[in-house]
Amino acid sequence: MVNSSYDVIVVGAGSAGAALATRISEDPSINVLLVEAGPDYANFDELPDEIRQGHATGTDLAIDPNGVHNWAFTAKATPLHTEMAVPRGKITGGTSAINGQVYLRAIPEDFDMWVADGNDEWSYDKLLPYMKKLENDLDIFDQYHGNDGPIVVRRYQADELEPDQAAFIEAATSAGFSRTNDHNHPASSGVGPLPLNNPDGIRWSTALGYLTMARDRSNFTISPDSHTTRVLIENKNTVGIEYEKNSEVRQVFADEVVLSAGPIGSPHLLMLSGLGRKEQLEAVGVEVIADMRGVGQNLRDHPSAAVRWHAEDDFLMPDVDAGPQKTALRYTAQGSESRNDMITVMRWSSPLREFIMSAGLYLAKAAGELRLVSSDSHTQPELDYHLLDHPYDRERMRAGVRMQIELGEHPAYKGILKELKDPLAADLESDEALDNWLLSNTSTMHHISCTARMGADDDPMSVVNQYGQVHGIEGLRVADLSILPDCPRANTNSPAMMIGERVADFMVP
Repeated sequence: MVNSSYDVIVVGAGSAGAALATRISEDPSINVLLVEAGPDYANFDELPDEIRQGHATGTDLAIDPNGVHNWAFTAKATPLHTEMAVPRGKITGGTSAINGQVYLRAIPEDFDMWVADGNDEWSYDKLLPYMKKLENDLDIFDQYHGNDGPIVVRRYQADELEPDQAAFIEAATSAGFSRTNDHNHPASSGVGPLPLNNPDGIRWSTALGYLTMARDRSNFTISPDSHTTRVLIENKNTVGIEYEKNSEVRQVFADEVVLSAGPIGSPHLLMLSGLGRKEQLEAVGVEVIADMRGVGQNLRDHPSAAVRWHAEDDFLMPDVDAGPQKTALRYTAQGSESRNDMITVMRWSSPLREFIMSAGLYLAKAAGELRLVSSDSHTQPELDYHLLDHPYDRERMRAGVRMQIELGEHPAYKGILKELKDPLAADLESDEALDNWLLSNTSTMHHISCTARMGADDDPMSVVNQYGQVHGIEGLRVADLSILPDCPRANTNSPAMMIGERVADFMVP
């Protein structure tokens, strides 16, 4: 057993954790330890190709599903889809090192919802400086964007788009949707190229953007290949963590511990440390420190289902190394009171010679659950997403799928799309048939969040206050997507980094 002491221990070097650890270590008086379960590659040249090259395989997540860089969780998506893969990054950079590199921000109405839930430090006006601080936008220079931050952002321009992407924009505008050149403008809606953090095809993770700024600091230490097993809590005071490294169990101590292990890892560690639903902890033999009803509850994500077409026989598919040229349509479902509660993304798969429109649902009504099933930290918790459990979620997804099929019939796709591959005609005959298809095919957009949400002390389902501090436990914070009240209308990599920036400023104002 190895004992040592730091001012702050950050558990998890992903999108939020790398940002937070980098920022708090800017103060040379704070001695910071960043603990990561996966490997660390200290410089760009050491990165494996699957990590360095964004979309080298032409898939959403260009990562070996059974490799050392993936936690490879599984989950129940719906009653008809019970073996859903949930990849999460196990590497410095976390999931930002394996993701699809989409850099979408939350929209102002998302922040309004968080404030209405009792978190007035999370308004759009207060968060905009942090969104600007983290980005280096190469295309847009205005009051809403940053141009000198650690994360590089760019968009494919009109003359760079592949034929299917240009056709998607034409079909959507012909259907009456507006054209946007900046999906990150606060008032944006409609169709246009997505902002991406992949300059020159490089997946610009937080390991590249943030940790390169901190590695040479004398007060900053990274401990990779270090699997955290629990937080050490004595009389409701946090004193450190226990972790495994090189087949050895170690303990390390600090004045404050910050869990940035992600919306699966952070609530899992809270439970393993005795903070969670009493009945779950007792059932697996974990000593109960606090019966916290909200830990693992309120699991949110964006349900997604893919409509697929065969490519025309003589169409030359894009080079798989050219991606990801994703264009997206963000719009409001008919009758919805929530702006931009739907998204459709156009992309391709060269190996399968198919084109794909993914119907995505923002602000789903249904919520899932993360449950502790073992006191062994290497046993993943049970993940039950409950996707499409709510009838309004199914209604919006049905309409989204049917709209996509109509878009695919636009003349702009002549010579590109052949016939519809999935869903089949029988799947479209009725709402009931389409619901069955959706329940069999709907999956995660990889935006799991909200499993340790923030809220007031008297809210029995909140886990942390708006500063990330765990209710009733001294010296322990959570700073990642776990703490959000609801999943934002965006891909979650950018919001996760923003959370890291914001909580770091709470810690070192």
